[in-house]
Amino acid sequence: MHTTVNAITAPTALGEGFTRVDTFLSGLFDLIYSNPLQMNVIYALMAAGIYFTYKTKFVQIRMFPDMLKAAFGSRKDAKGGISSFQAFAVGLASRVGTGNIAGVALAIVAGGPGAIFWMWIVATVGMATAFNEAVLAQLFKVRGPGGIFRGGPAYYIRDGLGQRGWGAAFAIFLIFAFGFSFNMVQANTIANVAEAHFNANAWLVGLLLAAITTPIILAGLKPVARIAEVVAPVMALVYLLIAGAIVLVNITEVPAVIAMIFRSAFGLDQAVGGIAGGIFAALSNGLKRGLFSNEAGMGSAPNAAATANIKHPVQQGLVQSLGVFVDTILVCTATACVVLFSGLYKPGMSTNDGAALTVEALSHSLGSWIVLPMVVIIFVFAYSSVLGNYTYAELNWNYLFGVNRSTLGLKLIVIASVFLGSGLSLKAAWSLADIATAFMALLNIFALFLLGKYAMGALRDWQEQKQANPAADPAFNVTNNPHFPQGLPSDVWEH
Repeated sequence: MHTTVNAITAPTALGEGFTRVDTFLSGLFDLIYSNPLQMNVIYALMAAGIYFTYKTKFVQIRMFPDMLKAAFGSRKDAKGGISSFQAFAVGLASRVGTGNIAGVALAIVAGGPGAIFWMWIVATVGMATAFNEAVLAQLFKVRGPGGIFRGGPAYYIRDGLGQRGWGAAFAIFLIFAFGFSFNMVQANTIANVAEAHFNANAWLVGLLLAAITTPIILAGLKPVARIAEVVAPVMALVYLLIAGAIVLVNITEVPAVIAMIFRSAFGLDQAVGGIAGGIFAALSNGLKRGLFSNEAGMGSAPNAAATANIKHPVQQGLVQSLGVFVDTILVCTATACVVLFSGLYKPGMSTNDGAALTVEALSHSLGSWIVLPMVVIIFVFAYSSVLGNYTYAELNWNYLFGVNRSTLGLKLIVIASVFLGSGLSLKAAWSLADIATAFMALLNIFALFLLGKYAMGALRDWQEQKQANPAADPAFNVTNNPHFPQGLPSDVWEH
């Protein structure tokens, strides 16, 4: 009897504890995103995207062919370091995760189909922001042991603005966001799907994920990059092929779905809450989920961009900009098609559906056989995101404590997060991720505006070299470079 009481009481107490955590996080989330004074997090990210789209003269459109060449023409090893493609794959592994499955479904449920339109908008302008922050990460990167460069917002805040303390603050926020809260989101999504389709225990799922994460995390950055180089592109391609099959089967419905998205985006679909409510719901949910998914302006992907050993900073800017396109315009749109073609979406659905709605929609369209493959795909999505997230966290851990200090504490935090995340509610996990993102995004955007002249100078240098010799691959040298009148506080690009 004593054992039975303990077995019942412990989970009950644990559940009550998680309920209190849920309540606290929801309140903090509302403070940041519902208060009009705090909506500047979203507005700032959009403003940055529009501003850098203008300053780069629509780099995301006019240089799109260069993005493809830069990403897929750089797969060879970079002198023992990390290649441009590997850095792209690490960034893609973090970007393309459960947010592309659960996040898109949540956006549709909470904001209607119109949320997808605003995800497209935020991704399009976000490509310019991603370009800018990746170029800065390359310009201000520092040499590290083992031939691997270190860099990112913490470094360009410190060396570009001379603000070591603010760089440290960014590093702390990023470690919390990517080392802890985002990994909780990944684990939570896996547990949600496993419970919905296989009646699996969430805690056992968390233990399994932690067990298979541990050996890779302990191995370090290079093994993570090598795994991401294979896993990230393959998982995205497989998912796109599945979604593409659904589009082909429902090809006659494409015009109606597109019309539904546009009507909902501008509040013309009365079923989604009237004109005013429909616009606000679609806009706010589309922007929030889109920004979470593609990460443009948040300051995360630049950490991966800085590790690449390349000849010119703009090359990695183009590569990381393409990552936003793949993440949102391709993968997120694929999920939207899966959900909307199924006919399962109904206004007023519960926001707890998440990835389970996407899997159910796939099963409805292709048959029940797809459930197991999709659970595997979701698992791989989440697992690769954990690896990419760890890379970001370790680079910022190095910033705070030095490259020669032990990272064991961080590794234990990451492993614990993938276990604990499986037990929190979906709302709490997403709220925690949004909260952490808000603080780091504001610091990063502030730095981007102040240091934008360096990225624009690098872009002018690239364009000048391409105009002189279109067939050549530009090489960057900061010494006596007319595009940097005040110089660059880094010895990496001096030759």
